[in-house]
Amino acid sequence: MERLDGWLVIDKPLGITSRDAVDRAAHWFPRKTRIGHAGTLDPLATGVLVIAVGKATRLIEYVQDMLKTYTATFQFGVTSATDDAEGPIAIVADAVDPGQVAVEAALATFIGNIEQTPPAYSAARIDGQRAYAKARAGSPTLPTPKMVRIDGIDVLNYSYPTLRVRIRCGKGTYVRSLARDLGAKLGTGGYVTELRRDAVGGFTNAEATPLDVAAPELSPLARGVAALPRLELADDAVHRLRMGQTIVMDASRGGDIACFDGLGSLVAIGRCSDTLKLRPVKVFH
Repeated sequence: MERLDGWLVIDKPLGITSRDAVDRAAHWFPRKTRIGHAGTLDPLATGVLVIAVGKATRLIEYVQDMLKTYTATFQFGVTSATDDAEGPIAIVADAVDPGQVAVEAALATFIGNIEQTPPAYSAARIDGQRAYAKARAGSPTLPTPKMVRIDGIDVLNYSYPTLRVRIRCGKGTYVRSLARDLGAKLGTGGYVTELRRDAVGGFTNAEATPLDVAAPELSPLARGVAALPRLELADDAVHRLRMGQTIVMDASRGGDIACFDGLGSLVAIGRCSDTLKLRPVKVFH
């Protein structure tokens, strides 16, 4: 493997943490290579885990902001303390089949920007402590609700008590919370039995590499900023950004901008400080 700065997609297997997956992938690279992941998957979830290597670790935040796509299976008629199959599980004695029409109507209420409470067993922080740590210590507490975005939910199959869906959502959305809250709305209870992440932005299952194969090639840094506006710069402007200097824009743009040289290489992330000036916030040499 020649390039030591870039991205790879791991097909995270069932039963290990995202950190475990990163640690295994680290063996593909020289010691002290910077490496991290761009969005946690639960141990019982599988699929796309985007791993940043070298300079790509400085761009993780932009991948975390990308749209996520999941395929999930929900089980009705039961609840789970962890909102997934890890349990413990409790039967909802009076649960009945609400019917697909009611299920789809209830799902529609979760589309858009919604307030969602993370699971009691999650990495969300409560008074500086991870929620799962408090729960495992015998004091399960639901974290503070937060705003998340769900762009779409498609029913793939429904046969009570099982529902299979495809979900498109933004950063920080818990599919386990969606299953729990949907079950509560329908009066059936519910939890996640299977969860697979199919895509993070343009990073998909089709390119995912199992952890037990030879080291794959890394994809370029630019993939991590695919969602940002793109600006190609002349050599003098590239030089100024790399020197940490502000450049004058020829048009008004807001927010972060991915800046490239004439060869298509990412040279910096710039941010508009006012209507016509761009200052570098991350520079790549």
